[in-house]
Amino acid sequence: MIYYVVALIVFLLDQGTKYLIATRMELGETIPVIGSFFQITSHRNQGAAFGILQGQRELFIVITVVVVIAIVWYMRKTVRNGQKLLPFGLSLVLGGAIGNFLDRAVAGEVVDFARFNFGSYTFPIFNIADSAIVVGVAIIILDTLLDSRRQKESSGMEGTNGNE
Repeated sequence: MIYYVVALIVFLLDQGTKYLIATRMELGETIPVIGSFFQITSHRNQGAAFGILQGQRELFIVITVVVVIAIVWYMRKTVRNGQKLLPFGLSLVLGGAIGNFLDRAVAGEVVDFARFNFGSYTFPIFNIADSAIVVGVAIIILDTLLDSRRQKESSGMEGTNGNE
């Protein structure tokens, strides 16, 4: 149950920040937070990450529904197996996916606002849901690497013990 609470917290933080941006800032307005390095910028995105696949609302809705169903199913399975890190990563992805899904389903676009500038390069503007998805995927990859390492060590140990 805790993993659904994590997903809900991500969803609520995401929707709360997007609501504040959408209702308190004009589109394109920028508020410097750390000089020009980090800014809050009111932006809308009709595409996916980094603005790819603009205007493909129906595609994103279908894909997100399938992904959410798969995540819920897999998260339940991993929790039953006693795993902790993997379902935590999945819960972050779930909360972020539902946050961006709601924006796309209701408004046809996602509210983005976190903008980082590195000299003359501006990283694509993103939101809390995007951040949760990226961190969640990183945790899933980490868990996969750790699990692979554990399996390797355990199979190496069994082979050693069997030869003695």
